[in-house]
Amino acid sequence: MQKWRQWETASEADWGAAVERESVIRSIAEEERLTHEQLQEAMLRLNLRRSVVYKLVHRFRQRPKTSSLLPWKRGRGVNTRFLDSAREDLLAGCIKEFYLVGEQPPLAALFQEVKRRFAEHQLPAPNYRTMVRRVEGLDPRYAMAQRQGAKAARDKFGPVGVSTLRPDFPMDVVQIDHTLADVMVVDREHRQSIGRPWLTLAIDVASRAVVGFSVSLENPSALSVSLVLSHAVLPKTSWLADRELQNLDWPMAGLPRLIHVDNAKEFHSQALLRGCQEYSIAIEHRPRRQPHLGGHVERLVGTMMGAVHLLPGTTFSNANEKGSYDSEGRAVLTLAELERWLALQIAGVYHLTVHSALGKTPLEAWREGVAKRKQPLRYPASAEEFFLDFLPAVPRLIQRDGIHFHQIRYWDNVLSPWAGRLKKPLWVKYDPRNLSRVYVRDPEGKHWPVPYADLRRPPIALWELTEARKRLRQNRTHDLSEGTLFANIFEQRRIMKEAANSSQQRRRSERIPQAVNVEPKGQEPAKSPAKPSGELQPYPVEIWERE
Repeated sequence: MQKWRQWETASEADWGAAVERESVIRSIAEEERLTHEQLQEAMLRLNLRRSVVYKLVHRFRQRPKTSSLLPWKRGRGVNTRFLDSAREDLLAGCIKEFYLVGEQPPLAALFQEVKRRFAEHQLPAPNYRTMVRRVEGLDPRYAMAQRQGAKAARDKFGPVGVSTLRPDFPMDVVQIDHTLADVMVVDREHRQSIGRPWLTLAIDVASRAVVGFSVSLENPSALSVSLVLSHAVLPKTSWLADRELQNLDWPMAGLPRLIHVDNAKEFHSQALLRGCQEYSIAIEHRPRRQPHLGGHVERLVGTMMGAVHLLPGTTFSNANEKGSYDSEGRAVLTLAELERWLALQIAGVYHLTVHSALGKTPLEAWREGVAKRKQPLRYPASAEEFFLDFLPAVPRLIQRDGIHFHQIRYWDNVLSPWAGRLKKPLWVKYDPRNLSRVYVRDPEGKHWPVPYADLRRPPIALWELTEARKRLRQNRTHDLSEGTLFANIFEQRRIMKEAANSSQQRRRSERIPQAVNVEPKGQEPAKSPAKPSGELQPYPVEIWERE
């Protein structure tokens, strides 16, 4: 690059020299032919050699600007090369074929390959610094695409799109995302590590306030989205009271106008789509391979993980930071305790800290934004119905003996008006953490809880049922009746209890629903669908108990 192209960053000394030269060179550059006297005078005034004056005149005639006369660096030019064409071609081919590949060999290995190939052609090999200069001269985006893939190159060097999210008020736009928490948790009974939980966060883009979160040992699913949406939309007074956090101020609640999510499977589920349509919530999936468009929730995840790194049992962000730290050995928090700690961190620290982009705290931004809204925040008419509307569902015919779901029979007198009479199936909602009851949605859209037909059966989780069926098939057992399935699940639980020293088994035990230790309440028979049987819980308790 020519020196005059960098005139904005030129030093004061170099720029002063260029200004001094301009007054002399301009006058003689305008002449068609330099006389001996003009040249001698310019050499004396500028204290320069004849060749330098000629070069300055030539440069000024090509580009008559002061920056053309900036002093240039003496010596070899930046792109000067001394290898002949044959050696240059051989070196370039070696770099392309050996270095620019997915295996990402280091420069030391490349140098060995260069020496080997040049020896085969009986040519003197270039030195290491020459080879490095050729590699550094490559287009960085092209080099990264060849070595690390097109996505890595696009993420680092590609143009950054501009988010179209421009929320004016709180709950205009809510972003949701999941992450594995950078901390190990322990089981309740043995206080031994059971691995890292998943954290799902929902952030209001306008105020940067955290409107909801959930932690779980389960992989992200439609249930994760249902839990975090329920936490975000519904008032948190009872939720906080249940965790003995009554003094926390967490006013964020209400139905969002739009939720902004990535393209994970759970964000394309039928349960989420229908639930959002039911409550007039728009869904916007950000374009694939453009994670920066979810920047608000991504930054929130980073903020939360930065705080989590201070907890005992943290895994840090990478192995280098972790070093020799024993994350499993130092872990002390159960999942319920981590949930409580996160609530304190969010409502008691993050919401009260000035946000750099807003110049105020998220709590202040929330309250000011709510006060400016032309329309008040919307809330669902029923907290119970809202949660159920986002649960996964399957169509089932109401048979004369009830509902059959995964070889388990469900019955309640509430089904009597429909049993064997309806020709079309009804939607049956279920909570994968606890299959002791399902929820039948009647033609008017109301949900009715229906328990096991055999109330002696214990609550089980869907994953337990799935593993039991898989195990029976592996054992070539053709009897997949309800009794056989429950017997197999009892055996699985017994094995897990005896194998408590295994972190994997402890994690599996923690996934057993909390209701396992609590017998479900008996169901009052209903004469007609005018009165539901049993109570629905607006905030379904997670599958672990608070200690």
